[in-house]
Amino acid sequence: MKKRKISVAVTGLNAVDSPGPGVAVIRGIRDSKEFEPRIIGLSYETLEPGIYMPGIVDKTYQIPLPTAGTDALMTRLRYINSVDKIDVLIPNFDAELFNFIKLSPTLEKELGIKMFLPTLQQFEERHKANLFGFGVKHGIKVPHTKMIFNVSEIAGLVHEFTYPVVVKGKYYEASVAYTAAQVTTYFNKLSAKWGLPIIIQQFVLGSEVNVTAIGDGKGNMVGAVPMRKQFITDKGKAWAGISLDDDKLMNAAKKLIASTKWRGGMELEYIKSADGEYYLLEINPRFPAWVYLAVGCGQNHPEALVKLALGEKVESYNTYNVGKMFIRYSYDMIVELSEFEKISTMGEL
Repeated sequence: MKKRKISVAVTGLNAVDSPGPGVAVIRGIRDSKEFEPRIIGLSYETLEPGIYMPGIVDKTYQIPLPTAGTDALMTRLRYINSVDKIDVLIPNFDAELFNFIKLSPTLEKELGIKMFLPTLQQFEERHKANLFGFGVKHGIKVPHTKMIFNVSEIAGLVHEFTYPVVVKGKYYEASVAYTAAQVTTYFNKLSAKWGLPIIIQQFVLGSEVNVTAIGDGKGNMVGAVPMRKQFITDKGKAWAGISLDDDKLMNAAKKLIASTKWRGGMELEYIKSADGEYYLLEINPRFPAWVYLAVGCGQNHPEALVKLALGEKVESYNTYNVGKMFIRYSYDMIVELSEFEKISTMGEL
């Protein structure tokens, strides 16, 4: 079968110790049996490794930080699209999704750029700060959670929680606190980095398991692969993991997607308690950095997302390979200074 040519723009090229999903998503698209892709990288920083990795992007453009707002982003995308026509765009960072969701109708109508993203309601409902109410609404077990906005609220946590508790940043990072003093330390650190509120969640003893999944927006689970972390960095990121055979976990993911009618890629983070119950800790509204494991297990989620963005029918994956592992590694690339200077000064490479 002759492959179809397509231009796909992807963010999240920071393949560092807390990696973005972009490089893994691109690898999945390049592995597609249906598409012959031209990959356009969209970067925020000039030292994102995905810009320079051989065989990953065909061209990279810098785009404004999410804090610059939708007008600045739209202006930049108009320019990029005028030079390099984009068929499908896949954002991969939580912090940028609000802007892309808001711009989605305009991008498709004005520039012909298609995306397949969660609705604004889905995006807002699954926020860490709203997750407990989300669990109540959809009949999903979620540890007791509370938002706090000031250190003065920390002393009162003993009336609602038993220590230890998990202290989470608005967008990223989480730490386990065993005392109120530790909560204060993490509050100050995370609020300075990600802003308010800070989320306090009851700690549940057990093993963490994750699922990369994709929903078609109609309640159907297009694909899902569960994973247990085998090696974790000091930032809590999986550096190695293995695909699991777990029907109960898969049914939990399927139930969540059916109930929410989730649209697009997602990562579900669960704790499996000692009595075998699953507690939902987080819903990340995009693919995880380890999504290439799904490709290795026989489910090409990035390819499926591209097809959904194009409005094409996608058959659900019913099987995946169990016992497949991913192991991340780092190596030194040699990059010409002229390349770094070009992306730094011209905003494209």
